[in-house]
Amino acid sequence: MLKFGAHAFCWEGDWTPQIGGRVIDHAARAELDFIEIPLLDPETFDARLHRRQLEAAGLDCVCSLGLPRDAHMPHEPAKAVAFLKRVLDAMEELGSRDLTGCTGYSLGVLTGHGPTPDETGRMVAGLREVAEDAERRGIRLGLEAVNRYETYMVNTLQDALSVVSQVGSDNLRVHADTYHMNIEETNLREALRGVAGRLHFIHMSESHRGLVGTGTVPWEDVWQGLADIGFSGYLTLESFAAPNAELAAATCIWKPPRHSGQELAQGGLAFLREGATRHGLM
Repeated sequence: MLKFGAHAFCWEGDWTPQIGGRVIDHAARAELDFIEIPLLDPETFDARLHRRQLEAAGLDCVCSLGLPRDAHMPHEPAKAVAFLKRVLDAMEELGSRDLTGCTGYSLGVLTGHGPTPDETGRMVAGLREVAEDAERRGIRLGLEAVNRYETYMVNTLQDALSVVSQVGSDNLRVHADTYHMNIEETNLREALRGVAGRLHFIHMSESHRGLVGTGTVPWEDVWQGLADIGFSGYLTLESFAAPNAELAAATCIWKPPRHSGQELAQGGLAFLREGATRHGLM
């Protein structure tokens, strides 16, 4: 069954115990199925507090992240795996059952060339260990494909599918993002069809990271692709009201958005619900 949600950064540029409570309230009032929580720092994340808040709001949650820059899995696999296991610990306390995003690499780490076989091998081995641990805990794992200007490791959906296939775990799925697809994919509909049965998460994000439907993403191709594969996973609105400093540096988002967080969320969710209904995904 298709699930509608939104990334926390639609409303706020960071996640703290205080900010998280506000975001959960915003998401509940938007009548979402889930909220995507950026679990970037498991040491300071108040899982018990947010679990109570989510339960009171009747909301599910997905967690997402990018690995810290000093834990880029292709270079520092032990650090990356240890970090991800701390995240899984926090998620167990939170009651979240899905972790996705840049789980195999760090955003903004570039080497000037594509991934070497050794780098890919270390990422595959690290993700295999984490996927097995996550499965024991009842947590599913996703790997996001991100454009070449932010990573050299996994740029297209086929890149992500290749890594997922090499890991060889049914507990690791492909994560798509329309912002990145709009840069890297030749045909968005065909790209989505190419990961049928392995796609569990998709970020619905505009070419300028603002209000969806007002940029250059070919949304009809996206909807047709999702309809072709009978997508029934997590459909997440991802617009950035004001990302935190680290994310802004990694994604090169320098200018303030043209819309408020409430406008991004309200208008964006209406756009997603209309498109999903029109293409029979509901």
